[in-house]
Amino acid sequence: MIADRLNMDTWAGRVDPEPDSARWHQCIQPWAEAAAPGVALLGFACDEGVRRNQGRTGAAGGPLAMRKALASLAWHRAAPAWDAGDIHCEDGDLEAAQQRLAAAVSRLLSDGQLPIVLGGGHEVAFGSWSGLARHFEGQGAAPRIGIVNFDAHFDLRDHATVRSSGTPFSQIAEQCRQRGWTFDYACIGVSRASNTRALFQRAAELGVLVREDHEIRESTLQVIGDELHYFALRCDALYLTIDIDVLPASEAPGVSAPAARGVPIHLLEPLVQRLRDSGRLRLVDLAELNPSFDIDNHTAKAAARLIHTLTLTTHY
Repeated sequence: MIADRLNMDTWAGRVDPEPDSARWHQCIQPWAEAAAPGVALLGFACDEGVRRNQGRTGAAGGPLAMRKALASLAWHRAAPAWDAGDIHCEDGDLEAAQQRLAAAVSRLLSDGQLPIVLGGGHEVAFGSWSGLARHFEGQGAAPRIGIVNFDAHFDLRDHATVRSSGTPFSQIAEQCRQRGWTFDYACIGVSRASNTRALFQRAAELGVLVREDHEIRESTLQVIGDELHYFALRCDALYLTIDIDVLPASEAPGVSAPAARGVPIHLLEPLVQRLRDSGRLRLVDLAELNPSFDIDNHTAKAAARLIHTLTLTTHY
């Protein structure tokens, strides 16, 4: 087993008597070595980065909440889906947990899977990306990895003193600099009210593709979708990370930092679909679901819907 724990009892739900009426809980199987290519769910039950960032803790319960919400959704896949278990961080050693996550992600990629990592705070991003980088390093390549982050926040804070849920992309930028790799980062759904001038300046210095929350409307979906499509095509591999707090608080109340405006799911989903269908997607994670503050599982259901949308494809 590549994770700390695996509990398949989570996968339970409605069973319909009609033929061809399967749901996720009836089809997902525990991942094992040399499993057939498909999607592999991997939990990162950690909110130590949120605590360090002075946020509302509770996101460590995100992986369980997402699995429960996904369990009874209808199954429409031809390829398999696997559960690879959870990485835990119960001792405050975030860095060690991120390294275990990186090792597990790299292993799943080598096995031909599309890892979908279930956070956890957005500190999950550094562990996820590190696993993708490790996978390419093992091939002796110098890859161009594109990162698309749907998020109300840049998460580009200075990581020199504290590494947290607010620093993963600053850490990744530094890792790219040390390796001589291009740092290709797009942050979509940014809230100007929630990011300081210093963070906008940092994003500009790093050449980040930025689209603010108010820019994403029905009338701009095609343009922004095209922009993201071409962003993906210029990269060797695409890493998609979705911070659930990009959604409005009315749709996602159960997050570490609820958004006053946000990007509604009916606008977010078509952009996710464009990236899914780009042919470049190699890694996904979802972060910041905090079930302690959820209302009637609204946030968990939104996250499960996004996972379901991502898996409605023949690419993996």
